[in-house]
Amino acid sequence: MIPEIRKAYNSNFSQAQYEALVDEIEKKYNHRPPFAISETPVFIPRYLKERLFEACEEITDIIINPQFLTQSEGALLAGQVVPNETPHTAFLQMDFGICRDEEGKFTPQLIEIQGFPSLYFYQYELARGYRKFFHIPEGFNHLFNGITEDEYLEKLRHIIVGDANPENVILLEVEPSKQPTQIDFIIAKKLLGIEVLCVSELKVENRKIFYEKNGRRIPVQRIFNRVIFDELIKREDIKREFYFIEDHDVEWIGHPNWFFRISKHTLPFLKKSQYVPNSYFLNNLASLPEDLENFVLKPLYSFAGSGVIINLNKYDLERIKDPENYILQRKVYYEPVVETLDVNAKCEVRMLMLWERGKERPEIVNNLVRLSKGEMVGVRYNKGKTWVGGSIGFFEE
Repeated sequence: MIPEIRKAYNSNFSQAQYEALVDEIEKKYNHRPPFAISETPVFIPRYLKERLFEACEEITDIIINPQFLTQSEGALLAGQVVPNETPHTAFLQMDFGICRDEEGKFTPQLIEIQGFPSLYFYQYELARGYRKFFHIPEGFNHLFNGITEDEYLEKLRHIIVGDANPENVILLEVEPSKQPTQIDFIIAKKLLGIEVLCVSELKVENRKIFYEKNGRRIPVQRIFNRVIFDELIKREDIKREFYFIEDHDVEWIGHPNWFFRISKHTLPFLKKSQYVPNSYFLNNLASLPEDLENFVLKPLYSFAGSGVIINLNKYDLERIKDPENYILQRKVYYEPVVETLDVNAKCEVRMLMLWERGKERPEIVNNLVRLSKGEMVGVRYNKGKTWVGGSIGFFEE
């Protein structure tokens, strides 16, 4: 997005450097991520950084309002509410498509919002890889508010492990070794010393939770939750003793209820920001928009873009039997802003935030970028393409 820096990067790019970056991640963690790693980071100009920050703060203002708790009650699945909910989420992400405004300047438009952890550990490692194998100019950083890499890791340690013994803290998933995001779990385990477990491995005795390792029965005090809760509900094939809705003597790091409270369900309430496209609960619309082609249909309970209809017509809506579980969101037209060696790529920026217990607001700490040359950002829209996939933004200071 900064022409002179982009030109220099593209001119000096070599496939060997890129392969060395990917190979190093694989060798260091004995795991090669199954998703596409982009050949390039993205260089974010200062004014766009300021707009992204402004957008995050305006949206945060709505989430920290006590009224939001009432508004988000409808997002919780009946019969699936988890006890001991925390006052706020520990993790918050906002995804923005990069577009152009009427003056031709880059501007962010909100696509999704999540009260659930993202790739906080993998992004740390990816940024280090780009810096090692490519030239990243002075005055550009992927971390914010002047924090160093060590301080960033310490923030994660403080929130996830706290004062507990790391062996009493677990990262919980459904079959973690089969998840596309496994690389993040592996790095978290190495850096924090915590165990990565499947829900099927937990043992329950009254309100206590345990796992077994080397013949020992180890109590669980804290759960760093990575389970997509509504996906777990569908996995009746998994035999387990542990059920989220039961009252356990454990502290949630990323309480499951916030996965629902801060989600697609949140979008219709975010109407006070220029950075948020209008969104509506489908069942609340007295009549459909006349320009239906300018809207996207999104199911409230889905993940990774499943069920989204981007080329919409009224017949799609007539077939829906449960309109209360869908929203209509005005389309966002991504600008192909990243020049590559063939066609330009579209860009989506995820701002990664941490919310320490007792703090009034979350803090923006890191970022994740996804590049796409397809109709949407996602694997199935970018098959056979290069300079797409997961990346990171280096922001002008």
